[in-house]
Amino acid sequence: MNLCNQREIKELLGRHGFRFSKSMGQNFLIEPWVPRQTAEASGAAAGIGVLEVGPGIGPLTEQLARLAEKVVSVELDKSLLPVLAETMADYPNVEIVPGDIMKTDIARLCAEKLPGLPVVACANLPYNITTPAITALLQAGCFQAVTVMIQREVALRICARPGTADYGAFTVLCQYYADSELLYDVPPSCFYPAPKVVSSVIRMTVRGKPPVEVPDPELFFQVVRAAFGQRRKTLLNGLHTLLGKSVEKEALRQAILACNLTENIRGERLSFAEFAELSRKLLEIRGN
Repeated sequence: MNLCNQREIKELLGRHGFRFSKSMGQNFLIEPWVPRQTAEASGAAAGIGVLEVGPGIGPLTEQLARLAEKVVSVELDKSLLPVLAETMADYPNVEIVPGDIMKTDIARLCAEKLPGLPVVACANLPYNITTPAITALLQAGCFQAVTVMIQREVALRICARPGTADYGAFTVLCQYYADSELLYDVPPSCFYPAPKVVSSVIRMTVRGKPPVEVPDPELFFQVVRAAFGQRRKTLLNGLHTLLGKSVEKEALRQAILACNLTENIRGERLSFAEFAELSRKLLEIRGN
């Protein structure tokens, strides 16, 4: 069966009485180069385990299974389980796990289903869970790489540089965990039904540690959220809104100046290293 042939897809879904769910953001691939290249980019190989999110009818699952030692695919839509039982019947190294990835202990699942294997994550992510799903995968701490197909606008945010319109708190969070690369775009014509936006495939190579030392991750991310919480505010005023009850504004100003930044700079101008240095200065102030 050709899982990217639109006529065969319609026949397959018709046999199982499947109906698309708008709430689940279901768009199935109909261009075979997309799942093939995505699987090849993911790092799937002999001796490697793969966690997939949202296999749909299995075109990406199939390509991953041809490369990897084992593929574990988490599918939320129960009506797709009999479809996957048919399409994945020839791949004994594929295990379909019913469930919601956002309610799953990802590290535990990988340890139980892919024991002893280095693991990568790969997925054509539903648009409605893109940001929280990527966050959960990165924070799971069990992957060598996370390769996902997502909305192009989110891919641009993840790979953005300081000072650009796309740069934001989510950019910095992703930089903390991984080195990200936008690989290629996937136009709406590659899907059935066609979405309204362009997608992109992005590979996130997970770091062993942040690119710059971060002594207090909780404070670091507080600073990042404060910097981007109200973009019209200066960094100083954003930090004062967050920390004003515990740190005087003059102390915040001195911390900013000590990082060789101007007091009227806006948060979106700061690099990862500058956020790390600023959080270090604020940690020193809190300790005094």
